[in-house]
Amino acid sequence: MHPYIEYVNPHLGKRLVQIGLDKRFVRGNGSRLFDADGVEYLDCIAAYGALPFGYNPPLIWEAVNAVQASSEPSFIQPSMLEAAGRLAEALINAAPAGMAYVTFVNSGAEAVEAAVKLCRAKTGKLGILSTKNSFHGKTLGALSATGNPSYQDAFGAPLPGFAHIPYGDVQALESYLAEHAHETAAFIIEPIQGEGGIVEPPEGYLRAVQEICSSYGVLTIFDEIQTGLGRTGYLFACEREGVTPDVMVLAKALGGGLVPVGAVLCKAEVYTEDFGHKHSSTFAGNTLACRIGLRVMEILTENDQALVKEIRRKGERLKGLLLEVAERYPQIIRGIRGQGLMLGVDFGHDKDVYPDSLLGILAEQEFLTPLIASYLLNTEKVRVAPTLNGASVIRIEPPLIITDDEIERIASAVENVAKMLAQRNTANFLGHLIGYTPEEPAEPVSEPASPAAEPIAQEDDGRFAFLVHPVDLANYSDFDASLAVFSEEQLADLSSRWNDLVEPFVVGTTRIESNTGETAYGDFICLPRTADEFLAMDRDQAIAEIRQAIELAKERGARLVGLGAYTSVVTMGGRSLVPYVDVALTTGNSYTVVSGIEAVTTAAQSLDVTLETSTAAVLGASGAIGKALSTLLAESVQELILIGNPRNAGKSEFRMRKVVVQILQHLRQLADKGHEFAAGTIGDYVRKRQDLPSADADLSEWLDYVETLLMEDAPFVITTDAAAHLPKADLIVAATSSPEALITPAMLKWGAVICDLSRPANVSREVLHERPDVLVIDGGVVEVPNRPDLGWNFGFEQGQAYACMSETMMLALEKRYENASLGADLNIEHIQYLRGLADKHGFALAGLRSFDRPLTSEELERVRRLRAKGADTEDKIAQNA
Repeated sequence: MHPYIEYVNPHLGKRLVQIGLDKRFVRGNGSRLFDADGVEYLDCIAAYGALPFGYNPPLIWEAVNAVQASSEPSFIQPSMLEAAGRLAEALINAAPAGMAYVTFVNSGAEAVEAAVKLCRAKTGKLGILSTKNSFHGKTLGALSATGNPSYQDAFGAPLPGFAHIPYGDVQALESYLAEHAHETAAFIIEPIQGEGGIVEPPEGYLRAVQEICSSYGVLTIFDEIQTGLGRTGYLFACEREGVTPDVMVLAKALGGGLVPVGAVLCKAEVYTEDFGHKHSSTFAGNTLACRIGLRVMEILTENDQALVKEIRRKGERLKGLLLEVAERYPQIIRGIRGQGLMLGVDFGHDKDVYPDSLLGILAEQEFLTPLIASYLLNTEKVRVAPTLNGASVIRIEPPLIITDDEIERIASAVENVAKMLAQRNTANFLGHLIGYTPEEPAEPVSEPASPAAEPIAQEDDGRFAFLVHPVDLANYSDFDASLAVFSEEQLADLSSRWNDLVEPFVVGTTRIESNTGETAYGDFICLPRTADEFLAMDRDQAIAEIRQAIELAKERGARLVGLGAYTSVVTMGGRSLVPYVDVALTTGNSYTVVSGIEAVTTAAQSLDVTLETSTAAVLGASGAIGKALSTLLAESVQELILIGNPRNAGKSEFRMRKVVVQILQHLRQLADKGHEFAAGTIGDYVRKRQDLPSADADLSEWLDYVETLLMEDAPFVITTDAAAHLPKADLIVAATSSPEALITPAMLKWGAVICDLSRPANVSREVLHERPDVLVIDGGVVEVPNRPDLGWNFGFEQGQAYACMSETMMLALEKRYENASLGADLNIEHIQYLRGLADKHGFALAGLRSFDRPLTSEELERVRRLRAKGADTEDKIAQNA
């Protein structure tokens, strides 16, 4: 582990590793950086403007060496600070007319703090007005002026007295001051918002600000920390409009790229005795920093500001080239902004630009630009940075000494990344993170397919949402087909990088109309976690992430949320969520049971398998779905093998004894109601038993009875050894929460029928290739009435969905907003209620499917023929195994 991660900032360090920005730079000269492997990079960040002359500028080092050679003392307050006085004189001479005094500080944020104190001391008022989307630093006062709540909330900012209005809006300023000028000391503003996304105000805005504030007796602070000292092609950005603020703050470039230093310039009438006597800093105005600052000012002002004029020319050239790239890729690049060598490229954050692609989700959640920076760094060897507030913008802010050839290189790099994004190919774009290089570059897609119009919710619609996630790594390519080129190891590496970045997102939206005319509107919300990741995750973290998805569902209007796949497993069937959410929940497990019974029954009938003489095995019999399936299957089969989890055999066997109790009680209730069971079935067996405990007997009495029953020749087997008992089963239902392939070819009886309800599947794909006599069907796939577009196909044909989704839809159609199908015990009456709802609204089994595709009549006939070969073939299979 790098010591930066171990001892400085583990969170940022991890993020840099995730997105491929974890370079170790060991040398820098001018505009170039060199990493530990000797690779050269063109730096277009310049420490956000703090490297005006690049890395290790010789003229700045000369100033450092001169201080050493002269033995000039530093940190000699209080005294007549020679270097500080000379630098202040140089700044005042270069500044807009009217500035009189300079207060030195050690950083930009400290400059803002000092400016706030200066204005409060002068006016006697505490209010500080700033703009939304602004950035003024991260110390508490500067952070309070910063117009971005995401940076403030954790730190108790903004402090009382700070307010924010829209940037560039003169009328908003006029309206605010008309009401609050009596309590407002100053208005602080950036001439160009830097971290806000390189946002330029309307022409004449700064002049209007100065005039309005003056008319209300409010001071102005121009934050030129990033724009000042030549960056925009003017020595100070406010010079472009010929306006002088009351206070101006500088930093970054003033240190020449070697030391931190800042300055607060103000008019004479702003400076007060209180401030002069009571504001100080141990390190401010130190000799080394001020001598460096003097050399910076000499370089910028010599030859009638020749370098500044050259910056203006170079900035216009670079901006012109970037605008040409934007014209060639108008869907990818939304705009080029800024002045001089402070430019921004806006890549937008509209997911519709990248349909059916992870790129769209990354754009929507404002993670695309960090990955653009990663692509440019690793592929083009050009170092840029996203802006903190304007998350769709990358800043291009190279050292002021950049050459014309380097400008061409920057434009070429931006064109290459735009061309790459125009392919709408996530694998090619992110491949650099995992060492993948596409064999042949894909052609750009000039016009992506227009996304289908999202349905519109109506007032009478039932409202639901359903949580989904990639069950395994292969599911990522179901959502984004480009990812299919990656191996499982590559996908695991890539997903580990984005999983902590990407928040839950809407993957599809639909509107359902049932056969009765009732309607429901809902979203499918994806959590970017696989089953293995959910199982390995800290339980509290898993619940927190699922709650985040539920909150998104609520924000979008859902009144019932279905818990798909492992969002149910890791929350104890939803019960762990109940205390924390105020929306109805369902696992959808009740209708999953219904569809499983229908699927296995239909499959058996299609192969002329007689249920009454069959042995059925339920893998995962102690789980919620397995328990209910076992109970209902017992009505129709001759023998039942209940298979539990071998990793906790004792607990699992106890639970399965309770399952047998539930079966006995259920079958006796049916018998008491006059239900007719086929001869030889478990139902018939129970009907004939005269020694069952009384209906009001407690659980312990029932368990003792089951213990005795299992020692007899009873039609039940309880086991955790699947390999030993599955070969006896004619019918198998898999309903576990294990992500592993538990059922292999050698375990199976000749001609067995398997219904796999588990996701990921519990049946190994080897069965498909090695046991053509075995019919494996995917359970739990349902056809939704009128076959609507669900917004994502989930690997099915249009209008098909999992049964758990369908239960959520049906309850929403009924506007039944109450918890359902939660926990380990499913109510048989509720299961039957769902069966009735399915008939009412038109939900039905979506035919037979096998290994994620429809089962053809030819395949079914092949299984039928092989089954007919009989025992001889079965014996050969057993010998081979």
